[in-house]
Amino acid sequence: MPIPGTPSRAELVDHLVKTRIAGDVATPRENNLSHYRKLANGDRHYWFGLEFGSRWTDEQDVLAVLAERVGVNDDPEYRYGQDSIDPELTIAGLDRLAARLRKAADGQQRVLLATGHPGGLLDVHHATAAALRTAGCEIVVIPEGLQTEEGYVMQFADVAVLEHGATLWHTHSGEPMKAILTALEREGRPLPDLVVADHGWAGYAGRHGVDSVGYADSNDPALFLAESEGTVQVAVPLDDHVVSPRYYDPMVAYLLAEAGLD
Repeated sequence: MPIPGTPSRAELVDHLVKTRIAGDVATPRENNLSHYRKLANGDRHYWFGLEFGSRWTDEQDVLAVLAERVGVNDDPEYRYGQDSIDPELTIAGLDRLAARLRKAADGQQRVLLATGHPGGLLDVHHATAAALRTAGCEIVVIPEGLQTEEGYVMQFADVAVLEHGATLWHTHSGEPMKAILTALEREGRPLPDLVVADHGWAGYAGRHGVDSVGYADSNDPALFLAESEGTVQVAVPLDDHVVSPRYYDPMVAYLLAEAGLD
């Protein structure tokens, strides 16, 4: 569903809904609630590299934050069926993300981009990296030879990813980002001024004290909780794996235009 040039806000809302990046998304209500409950019960797989301690142990509190920041149904008695992401909240998140990218470009900052969802978001991050480099930012090159229990930490098209069995790997873990930041410190190299990422890559970076921004789905509550606490600066709500990665192109065009990077 191409949109020539950069979409207006109204055009982008329409596009997000038609492609189910926002609006009535594919993730069902029961899956959302299951993930909120698991996070509240202390399942670290859903903590995305963050450290919540004894906070967020009530799944209703988690639901309230997701209703506010994502637009899911706020009724705790609504247990099954369709759930949603408010496209206006998606665009508001893109606007906040654009402001932070503009700051990075103005300061020619060091930026690290990473994704735990390469099947959906690799090109989103790659396009952002290319625009930032053109604006004078340094795109951080990660140390070589890094690995976690899940696989190897690699960098493709300027985006850090997890590779396993010659395949780019979907991961929620914060361990790959921990491996990068630890190795940078060990080598005496400066940490990034900004991490643009998703999943545990964004979560652990924020926990480590690095400015962190990124994307999260309605069934991935951790980054929205971290944003509410100030650990992560921006969490943009969207479906992070729609039918075609090309559906994100108009969203990226809008983001880069708002950041002054188009």
